Amino acid sequence: MRNQKFSEGNMEASELECGLTVENLNSNGIVTKRRCYKSITVVLGRDEFRDIALRIVSSQSPLGKPFLLKDISIHKRFAHEGKATIKLLTQKLQIMFSNCPPNQLIAFLKCLSLKLSQSKQNGLTCNRRRMLSDKPRSFENISPLADKDFTETTRSKKRPLDDNSAITPKRIKTSGKENQLGANCESSQARKRLNIISSLQANFTAEQMAVINAVKAGRSVFFTGSAGTGKSYLLKRLLSMLPPQSTFVTASTGVAACHIGGTTLHAFAGIGSGSAPLAQCVELASRPGHVQQWRTCKHLIIDEISMVESSYFDKLEAVARAVRKKDCPFGGVQLILSGDFLQLPPVAKHLEKKKFCFQAECWGDCVHTTIELKQVYRQKDPLFISILQNVRVGICPDALVSRLTKTRNQSIEHDGIMATKLCTHKENVNQINEIHLSKLPCEKKVFYASDSDNSMSAMIDKQVPVGETLELKKGAQVMLAKNLNLSKGLVNGARGIVTQFDSGNAGYPVVKFMSGFEQVIGPEKWVVKAPGGGTITRRQLPLKLAWAVSIHKSQGMTLDCVEISLSRVFEYGQAYVALSRARSLQGLRVLDFDSKCVRAHPDVLRYYARLQRDAKMMKSLNYDDKENTCPH
Repeated sequence: MRNQKFSEGNMEASELECGLTVENLNSNGIVTKRRCYKSITVVLGRDEFRDIALRIVSSQSPLGKPFLLKDISIHKRFAHEGKATIKLLTQKLQIMFSNCPPNQLIAFLKCLSLKLSQSKQNGLTCNRRRMLSDKPRSFENISPLADKDFTETTRSKKRPLDDNSAITPKRIKTSGKENQLGANCESSQARKRLNIISSLQANFTAEQMAVINAVKAGRSVFFTGSAGTGKSYLLKRLLSMLPPQSTFVTASTGVAACHIGGTTLHAFAGIGSGSAPLAQCVELASRPGHVQQWRTCKHLIIDEISMVESSYFDKLEAVARAVRKKDCPFGGVQLILSGDFLQLPPVAKHLEKKKFCFQAECWGDCVHTTIELKQVYRQKDPLFISILQNVRVGICPDALVSRLTKTRNQSIEHDGIMATKLCTHKENVNQINEIHLSKLPCEKKVFYASDSDNSMSAMIDKQVPVGETLELKKGAQVMLAKNLNLSKGLVNGARGIVTQFDSGNAGYPVVKFMSGFEQVIGPEKWVVKAPGGGTITRRQLPLKLAWAVSIHKSQGMTLDCVEISLSRVFEYGQAYVALSRARSLQGLRVLDFDSKCVRAHPDVLRYYARLQRDAKMMKSLNYDDKENTCPH
């Protein structure tokens, strides 16, 4: 089954839908001719001599003359942004790819590199033979990558080729140490091969594959699931499968938007809070900076959809139809929505009834497919997962109360790293962090952020997890605000303590983490999408004071040492969000657990019950169809 999936993935690796620019260069590298294709298909194949060639298939030129790939250089620095360049050195041509789905572009370039390396090993056809040949021109799509492509490429790197001699060199007897070295080399190549394969075809659960297939089919999809089921991970994978120029990434909050590299939904839409009359909202969205985004957009991603109010979603849908001048749901934009309605709900005005996004009038017309992710990745302990699943739906039996109450006396600190307190209100967070920092006797060091546009610093503050200034002392409790090294446990939310400051000019902090790893932490970069298009950046240390953090700001984090006070919980789902940040029961301390703080909104419970009934019905229908199908 794995081989079948790999083969299917590589069939896609030989074709690419993208924008393309082909430039002819003179001997000085100056462009003499340029052809641009806004949307075309590029196909990797073999010509009549079995050499690697590239064909452009467009509506103007369905069977264009293929480009022979011999001496080439590949520039793929911006491949993760959907851009790359292939220079054909002998033909003095360069082919520039743009607006490619990033993961497809990366797979295409890997396929090209490996096939070309293998082709060079077998020997390329010389120009004289080509000129004298009477073979009819032909072109066939390249075969999928197979294990032999990796093996033969590895052999070619080990053994130099001699084009002028057909003599096979004598086998030289090697020592045991050399044999071991060779075995290690083989093992290294095998690992490298596995890495390439896994990057071309990742392993997904059935639910994740259902989401991916729905998106590929062009359907608008909402996928949901409890905390830690990999919703943000799947969003990022989907984002790498879509063309960058027509895909807009948004979230209901700045924190969530930062996690997936996007902007807030309000900033994208350009209609402010959406409280103005529809005609005025359409006028606001028709301003130059926003109207271009709306009309370019073909795929709109919205993360944390649970915090979007139903009336705002309805207003947004009407604005999309008006601005895009298309009278179909959401103006023909494909929606990719993610979130969990059993977590934090939308903010409602005082005494106003909360209405969730799934209660919007246009929801049924706009969302074609709904899928719930079931597999939890954040926690590994089945008991803790069971506790969290019960809390999520507002169920709090005595055994659950007893188990969480016992955590009150747990000692979860070690190596001087204290537990992070999760608070319901941000005022408490600031106060706790300031008090603890002031108690440390050491000298304070201040680190300032570097923003690409200082006039936008206030907006950047709302979207990135680090501030303009960071005050630290030796002994300060900190947490990482960005993934730095997954294998070493340096992930978003990892806890540590500042042990000293580096002796270099910058004096960056040295942090010892709970994993035992100690490292100098230098500045990292965050990229934020500007409201009118383009990007702005902030460079700052990826650290936050971690004596306390708000429940709201903890979304997306995994905390391995956390203390929670739930006495001031005021929202549906707030207790669940707090508890689900913990990686394990052993790293959790709940000070004042009370079953009254566990609440799930009745409207949301009914919605999820209906989803599960529909899923069971569909599963039953599919089973009946299989039973009634006659074998061929």
